[in-house]
Amino acid sequence: MRCRISAMTSLKVVFSKIGVVAIQVCLLAPCETLDKVMCTLKARIGPMFRIMSPDEFQTNPWKNGGGITREVARHPVGEDWQWRISIAEVGTDGPFSLFPGMTRILTVIDGAGIDLLAVDGLLEARLHRPVHFSGDQDVNAKLVSGPVHDLNLIYDATAVEAAVNVILGPATVNCEAGTAGFLCLSGAVTVSGDGLPVGAFALGTGADIALEADATGILITLRDRA
Repeated sequence: MRCRISAMTSLKVVFSKIGVVAIQVCLLAPCETLDKVMCTLKARIGPMFRIMSPDEFQTNPWKNGGGITREVARHPVGEDWQWRISIAEVGTDGPFSLFPGMTRILTVIDGAGIDLLAVDGLLEARLHRPVHFSGDQDVNAKLVSGPVHDLNLIYDATAVEAAVNVILGPATVNCEAGTAGFLCLSGAVTVSGDGLPVGAFALGTGADIALEADATGILITLRDRA
């Protein structure tokens, strides 16, 4: 995640023997990015991850009014976001909302799957198999066998590099570069030693995610394009 400080402005991090005391804003030139500061903070205070339970997700109606999505996170906050992570329940066949200029990665996390019908062909979204498609496309969803839940990443590919991978335990994933999100689907998972309950989502940077042999989860990685 790269946040650029305005010209003639920089940050000064003040440490003591027990860690960070203060972050001072100073008038300096030239302008700098927060990357070096964030790396320094990570080295001194460790990983910066937030664990969210499902009741913290924000419930919103679909843009087309056809259903409900539970938003996990977006960046930046507001309407002009570059990426958004959400979980949706699809209970009936019907059209997907359009997100012009965006790329979508959809992963079925519960249920048999969905067939996504578009002008340029058919995408078969099946359990734990991420599929990519353009937010500019008119897509109609047809359920394979009953309702499904799916994890959605929608992002601006001109500004962000993104990937979605299903992780099966036993495994350990190091999340040093960029921003990472992890949804625990089953089994025992820890984020830098803290337990991640089934259905909870961890978001941040700098953590080690450990899955026991019985665990499954979905890892989302996001990195700003240079």
